[in-house]
Amino acid sequence: MPALVVLPTYNERENIEPMVSAILGQAPDLDVLIVDDNSPDGTGQLADRLATEHSSRVHVLHRDGKRGLGTAYLKGFGWAFERSYDTIFEMDCDFSHDPADLLRLRRAVVASGADVAIGSRWVRGGGTRNWSFMRKFISRGGSLYARLILGVPVNDLTSGFKCFSRSALERLDLTSVHSNGYAFQVEVNYRCYERRLRIAEVPIIFVDRRVGESKMGTHIVTEAMVMVLRLRLQSLARQPEAGAPARYSKTP
Repeated sequence: MPALVVLPTYNERENIEPMVSAILGQAPDLDVLIVDDNSPDGTGQLADRLATEHSSRVHVLHRDGKRGLGTAYLKGFGWAFERSYDTIFEMDCDFSHDPADLLRLRRAVVASGADVAIGSRWVRGGGTRNWSFMRKFISRGGSLYARLILGVPVNDLTSGFKCFSRSALERLDLTSVHSNGYAFQVEVNYRCYERRLRIAEVPIIFVDRRVGESKMGTHIVTEAMVMVLRLRLQSLARQPEAGAPARYSKTP
């Protein structure tokens, strides 16, 4: 079953080549789509070279500026819809997400029947490495805040490591997703819950980036908090959708 890893990049020159190599080494049917936001460090040019070297498996979309994480993923999803991919991944390029976990996420979708598998730091077997107490507090607190406000039974709502079945993504109204920073991850999880998709959390260890600068900032946290309240107000303003609640599981 052909699968696509959507990999947004901005100034990831030191990470992009080893990351692409690691992804391609996991399985022969894993392809990579690099969505580069005109990185001034030359990431885009390096991505073009990788696409030339691996012409059937590595692809590149160039954008004319720093347009944000959410729109990069939406662009990648649209690109995948035009092709024959059965499963589609979200993943960071800085090795905070381990490429070796890609197949575990895919198994949760293909073999275990989930519509979306979330790489979760906050379930048994998951965790973080090289994080400060404050960063753990913000991440866990943000997930708990979103879970309580939105009522979504997912422990790691801010996770950016996901595997979707094609049919699951096609069922989401992606035109209604307006978040662009890391709030995008919470909003997509919420949209999955709204659509009664089967959600699995797969334990992962999240390791702080090896090289390069983190994109996290206070504005990202603020955006996520505001977006959660906006989603809650929207849900109160409309009739709940018919059907059973989303099905949830934790996958070892």
